[in-house]
Amino acid sequence: MSAAGREIRVKRVCPSKRWRDGGRSHLSPAGKPAGAPQPCPRTRGSIMEYCSDSEDLFGDYDSLLEDSSLLAKLDDAEQSEHQRQDLRGVDGQQDSTPRWPRKDNVCEQPREDVLTDSILDAFTDEAVGDAATSQQGFLEHVEANGKKSKLQDANRTSTPFRNADKRKNMEDRDRRQVRRSVSAQLKRTMLCNAAAPASVSRSVVLKEAVVSKEMGVAMEAASARATDLGPFFGLPTKVKELIYKLRGIKSLYDWQETCLNLDCIHQRKNLIYSLPTGGGKTLVAEILLLRELLCRRRDGLFVLPYISLVQEKVRGLAGLGLELDFMVEEYAGNKGRFPPVKRRNQRSLYVATIEKAHSLVNSLMEAERLDQLGLVVVDELHMLGDGSRGAIIEMTLAKVLYQSKTTQLIGMSATLGNVKELQTFLKAENFTNTFRPVQLREYVKLKDTIYEVEPGEEDCFRFSRHLNFKYSGAMNKDDPDHIIALVTEVIPRHSCLVFCPTKKNCENVAAMICKYLKQDFLQHRAAEKAVLLRELKDSGGGSMCPVLRRTVPFGVAYHHSGLTSEERKLVEEAYSSGILCLLTCTSTLAAGINLPARRVILRSPYLATDFLKRSQYKQMVGRAGRAGIDVVGESILILQDKDRMAAKTLVCTPMENCYSNLLQDEERGIQSLILSLVGLKVAQSLDQMLDFLRGTLLYVQQEQLCVKTSLWDVILRSVRLLQDKGLITTTADGEALQVTRLGNATYKGSVDLTYSDVLYRDLSRGLEGLQLNSFLHLVYLVTPYDLISQCKPNWMTFYTQFTLLSAAEQKMSGAVGVPESFVARKAAGQTVKKVPADSRLRPDTPQLHVGLLLLRAALHRGAGRAVALASTAGGADATAQLLCEGGAYPPDGGGRGHGVEGEAAVQRWL
Repeated sequence: MSAAGREIRVKRVCPSKRWRDGGRSHLSPAGKPAGAPQPCPRTRGSIMEYCSDSEDLFGDYDSLLEDSSLLAKLDDAEQSEHQRQDLRGVDGQQDSTPRWPRKDNVCEQPREDVLTDSILDAFTDEAVGDAATSQQGFLEHVEANGKKSKLQDANRTSTPFRNADKRKNMEDRDRRQVRRSVSAQLKRTMLCNAAAPASVSRSVVLKEAVVSKEMGVAMEAASARATDLGPFFGLPTKVKELIYKLRGIKSLYDWQETCLNLDCIHQRKNLIYSLPTGGGKTLVAEILLLRELLCRRRDGLFVLPYISLVQEKVRGLAGLGLELDFMVEEYAGNKGRFPPVKRRNQRSLYVATIEKAHSLVNSLMEAERLDQLGLVVVDELHMLGDGSRGAIIEMTLAKVLYQSKTTQLIGMSATLGNVKELQTFLKAENFTNTFRPVQLREYVKLKDTIYEVEPGEEDCFRFSRHLNFKYSGAMNKDDPDHIIALVTEVIPRHSCLVFCPTKKNCENVAAMICKYLKQDFLQHRAAEKAVLLRELKDSGGGSMCPVLRRTVPFGVAYHHSGLTSEERKLVEEAYSSGILCLLTCTSTLAAGINLPARRVILRSPYLATDFLKRSQYKQMVGRAGRAGIDVVGESILILQDKDRMAAKTLVCTPMENCYSNLLQDEERGIQSLILSLVGLKVAQSLDQMLDFLRGTLLYVQQEQLCVKTSLWDVILRSVRLLQDKGLITTTADGEALQVTRLGNATYKGSVDLTYSDVLYRDLSRGLEGLQLNSFLHLVYLVTPYDLISQCKPNWMTFYTQFTLLSAAEQKMSGAVGVPESFVARKAAGQTVKKVPADSRLRPDTPQLHVGLLLLRAALHRGAGRAVALASTAGGADATAQLLCEGGAYPPDGGGRGHGVEGEAAVQRWL
């Protein structure tokens, strides 16, 4: 069969799939040249198949020009050239002086014939220059070989072969070998060019090689569970350099090194560790998270109690993430995606609030990706005993323990009581140390006398000194607690924190202090304060909080969740650098924000209306003392005579125990847990629910918490209530439980079970006739339900405000169950015997609509009207704080406005 009548096909064969052909492979052995003798190719009819020697990294093409027949064309051209040379050889025997025609029809003089085995010898330097980049190396290599072959041929004698047939056979064999070598060389060169690295500096290459080598050593050591994991606790030296560069930390404390070298850490067992505030607990957690991300290549979750802490931690870890190539994702407020984006080559560190962390774990369980979570770190673990939020922490940890056997749990806290029970719950070991980098001295103030706290004393308090500060009559009236005398002893040379029970009190105390400070405080770092004021104004779009405008020139500011994220960042940076010397703040700052002070003052032993717990007290006073700056820290608790005995218990007794809160608030926590378990298909029968509950803190403490009932009875009651609410139902065969559409939305949206049916009804009614001619209907729908119990209206004021509504707004009010006649009768003092059936307001407590009108007053008439209405509403203190000076504080800690900015703040909230 002639070569022209045969079709040549190039076939790729992946080495992993060769066995499927059932026949013997025709590929050349690994490591042998393609030109070595091989069995004859398979022939099917007129089609001849050739198999490549290795996998093709170029997809379905043999060239970068997307031409799948390059090798076939190359073979055809080579065969044609050999045929032409054969014809030339025959003509040479007939005529010893052959002539070849040229394009100008002029005969060319005979020249010496140089035989070659490759058609590529005809390629010139010009042809090499025009070739594709991926082929230039190959062509240059062939050209060099061709020149070498010509020189060798020129040195040979021209003695002809005696056996012409033998010569012909050898030439045929050489042609086959050349064809194979050309194909193999082209493939090999293209693969080498494709794998060639980009041109980078040698220093960068060497640095990356060192980091990669250290990472490899760390991974091997970690997998072998060795004690010495690597140069920096299992991490590359680059991490240590970055911690020094970004944090200024040169070395770790002794307890930190001991903790990181614990056997339970190397064996990936769960751990609970506790130390006093300021001892450096967070750095240990960060190193463990970095090791999980970089060495084990698994995601991490860092759970923090407040939004402000999440935002601070995200800012602190962002630099490490950029340098070490991992993602830092914020899950707080309205940020966070469920389930998170799945990345192939990059790990993620999720920094989340308690509620967002629970939703994140639920979404990972639903997507069957919980095993990707290698490490979960919970800060402030003592909050397990903190009401509904403690129940959410318990549910989150119990789900991780139940569903993922490879996820490590780390809990840390400054204050822990019943550690043994927590260890049993988390299946964890415990590490405790009393280290504090700066000595702490605790004091209390009664009237104008300072007492030092001495737990060993019988009275617990030991006299220290009297205050030496002259007060005028006006000062004594504005500052009966002598806060000005206490703060002026340390500022502006040192820093000071004043913890206040409420947000409004923070602002009032800051303004009061500045009212009586000397003018000398205005000169201290005045230029930098001016820059700070300008930045605060720019962050608010040209407007600024009037309290900050008045206090910042004195080096004083307030800090609470009402600040916008940009304002909070500017205030914290100014305080850390010494531009601000005094912050009045709420307990949020005590939970972990790194803003220590020389002196900490507790304005009151109350948090809102509740007396402080010992854990909360220890967190606040733990902010005293700046490591590396102060040699001692001071805390002063301001007391009234009526609180003296309670204060002794507060400062001298051991830590409180943490108890499960799943049964608190009429068993609301365990009902939410059961609903999510059914929705996630973790437990769809009563027996499975009981099996899950055996892994909770409630089961560990059932002897103390389940005195009058059993866990089985609790499960039965909860399932029955969820069925009555229409949140779960049984399957068609009646053998399993499943969630309804409303139940699915309730647990995925983290909606309180108490309000889920009410919320659904209100939203459904709103869809039927949503009025958008004003904000009133929208504000009504987003008003938090827990405001209802905080409002006790003055009905005459309520009626006056109601008459100011437009006709459309009054119509909307009647549609939601509050018609004008109802408000008029209440204002006249008449008893309302009948309330519309669809009204969600009872005749004695129509608090929700009062809160709605307060929001509307802030939105349309400015702050003054809203505050006036709140102050005359009698008992609406919480709502007055919510809207004070036009500020609208979103439930999850978003921004707020002041004065005339109230309208913009509420619009941002909506």
